Amino acid sequence: MLRPLLLLAFSVTCVLAQTNVMSLGVIGDGEVDDTAAIQKAVDEKGSLLFPKGTYRLTKTVTVDLSKTGLASLSGDGTARFIMTGAGPAFRIIGHHEGSAAPTTLKPGIWDQERTPMLSGFEIFGAHPEADGIESGGAMQITIHRIIISKCRHAIHLTPRNRNVLISDCHLYDNMGIGVFLDNVNLHQTNIIGSHISYNRGGGVVSRGGNVRNLHIGTCDIESNHHADSPPSANIELNSDGGSIGEVAITGCTIQHSSKAEGSANIRILGAGTDPNLTGRLGRPHTREGNVTISANVFSDVKVNIEVKESRGVVITGNTFWEGFEHDLVAENCEHLIVSSNNFDRNPRYRVNGFNNAENNGILIKNCTDSSFIGNIVGGVVRQRAAVDIVGGRRLMISNNSILDSDGSGLRLEGVEQSIVSDNLIRDDRAEEATSKEPSLLIIGGNDNQIGANLLSNGKQVK
Repeated sequence: MLRPLLLLAFSVTCVLAQTNVMSLGVIGDGEVDDTAAIQKAVDEKGSLLFPKGTYRLTKTVTVDLSKTGLASLSGDGTARFIMTGAGPAFRIIGHHEGSAAPTTLKPGIWDQERTPMLSGFEIFGAHPEADGIESGGAMQITIHRIIISKCRHAIHLTPRNRNVLISDCHLYDNMGIGVFLDNVNLHQTNIIGSHISYNRGGGVVSRGGNVRNLHIGTCDIESNHHADSPPSANIELNSDGGSIGEVAITGCTIQHSSKAEGSANIRILGAGTDPNLTGRLGRPHTREGNVTISANVFSDVKVNIEVKESRGVVITGNTFWEGFEHDLVAENCEHLIVSSNNFDRNPRYRVNGFNNAENNGILIKNCTDSSFIGNIVGGVVRQRAAVDIVGGRRLMISNNSILDSDGSGLRLEGVEQSIVSDNLIRDDRAEEATSKEPSLLIIGGNDNQIGANLLSNGKQVK
């Protein structure tokens, strides 16, 4: 009996430590403009509890941690903020300029500004330029159990943050981006257990800046595209203007929508232009990467994964289907590992109304020092090859099953110094559907070792 009582006492103490905004002149009826009253409460108290109600905002509420000290804004899930003005509903301003290492914390930052928390409420945008939450300069900001919809960007991170934690959130139906790492210097970010969907500008998007240690796990990330919007991705890592690396994407469902041009589930554009890095390399751009993509489910976009100008990307143990243009496109990459994935066309999805319009298939162009090992590829249609490898050198292509697809099973063009062995490449569909192309087609190239492969339609060398 003692343990439940202790937990109850702890819970009551936590609630009592926050000030109920209703005691500070905040109305919460959805009609009165509560902006000034909430801003005053934030400035005076820092730690606030918002009970059930609708709180109308006409401009940004600023949480300046140098003035408030330790800050927390929370509700029990029934508080709703209607943002009727431009800009974020809440802007967190911190002043941390160091790394995540304790030795870089300036005096007062840890005592005064650590771990601002926002939890347990909804933000609804009622202005075309309304955003949800913006954070800059924060150390260990925690965003938990938040709902954001009908805004421009849901969570906007810029220009510098450290140790960001986003969990158990619903970022839904926003005109811009779900989580936007906007030219930000940001290391150590966890995005976990959240629904990020129907945001027209992309789901989780990192562009430019200096981003490291980004972890995206056990989320449902879908339909962050729109037929009337520019091309977007459910997850986009774009190093143009900076550098992005050291990323793990694990255990997510990532899918929809094939009707949007340029849609991708994951798009990695690794050509970084951080001058601190390119100057040392002596070339105009880096190849950013060190990205692991594992144990995810991908479907229903133009290209499931697109990787360009990247190094050290590992794609393993995932399930792919309904890549309407391709399942995987990789160009100009180094140290790319694609292993133990299932690239499949499951017959149960033939009743989904797409009338078999999805092509699927793998295209790897001008990649070096890379491997394609232990994958199952099946049901590729309307492609010249199920696995099409153009250019590249020092590739290992082995132990794959490439089955029942149009065109050649495996096509190599201009490939050099590579090993192709122990692959099962067959088309055993009904005779009228069976491809008449060679199972293994080799065009040009040199210094390759072609080992033992089981082929239903032979090998052709041109």
